[in-house]
Amino acid sequence: MSAPSDAVSAAGEQPPTIEITRGNATEEELAALIAVVSDAYAQESADAVAEEPRVSAWIKTQRSMRSPLRRDIPWGRFSG
Repeated sequence: MSAPSDAVSAAGEQPPTIEITRGNATEEELAALIAVVSDAYAQESADAVAEEPRVSAWIKTQRSMRSPLRRDIPWGRFSG
């Protein structure tokens, strides 16, 4: 799997790799394994799309929080 795959995103992610640690696999077995794993990976990555969050009417009409009270300004018309 040296060719770049369509499943690789533009974010610079590396494609998945397969490493055979034991045994002697033939070229046909490796080709079948790569085909099955690649198809399963592409299907899973296509299905793994997050839904956009719903914005309720309550959130749309909610006012922003009030700014904090200023303690340096005296209350009323006198400062006594």
